[in-house]
Amino acid sequence: MIEIDTGMALAAGLGTRMLPLTLTRPKALVEVKNKALLDHVLDRFGAAGVSQAVVNIHHFADMMRDHLTARTRTPQVRISDESEQVLETGGGLVKARAMLGSKPVFVSNIDAIWQDGNIPELDRLKAGWNGGHMDALLLLARRGQTLGYGGAGDFFLETDGRVRRRGDDKAAPFVFAGTQILNPAVLEGYPEEPFSLNRIWDNLLARGRVHGLVMEAFWMHAGDPGAREAAEARFA
Repeated sequence: MIEIDTGMALAAGLGTRMLPLTLTRPKALVEVKNKALLDHVLDRFGAAGVSQAVVNIHHFADMMRDHLTARTRTPQVRISDESEQVLETGGGLVKARAMLGSKPVFVSNIDAIWQDGNIPELDRLKAGWNGGHMDALLLLARRGQTLGYGGAGDFFLETDGRVRRRGDDKAAPFVFAGTQILNPAVLEGYPEEPFSLNRIWDNLLARGRVHGLVMEAFWMHAGDPGAREAAEARFA
């Protein structure tokens, strides 16, 4: 199993879908189960052996700095400051590139939460990583086993583990569960400007370098107040 010592939490979003909770705080600091969404991600990183995490910030940047400074548990946090301009998922990774190092890293959205079973999902991801065949390994949730998601799915999973986008199909069985292992070398050559991580994925998909792993845990997308309340109820 590969050892991963670095992770990035994508936490710079404006949180407009989480209004009105984000009128006074960033989405990353909205709580589920008495814990900020951001801390769910960072604690999950720490449990998987990550010693250093990068967190990008924009909305309520000073509040985010104060919260991260007050954290005393693993992992150690470095801040990628997007105060002047939010760079979206792709641009945010490019800006943080120098902090990510050269080895594969975890990358996680802050609104993806779950309760691990006997084997933590990040450990399952690490066990599934093969750098000779992939540059991204996406954690996938079965579309019918999700909370807070109402879409038609994102991907099909091929027999060799590669993923294929839904495309013109009406629905796909799997949803990207907001967490992945990524080879940071794939960020080279992209501009430090606002753009979606989908742009990077599309280039990797064309070369068959994106694989998927279906999670065993029940996935919760705490993206709006209703989904947050439903997640609270499920945890309870």
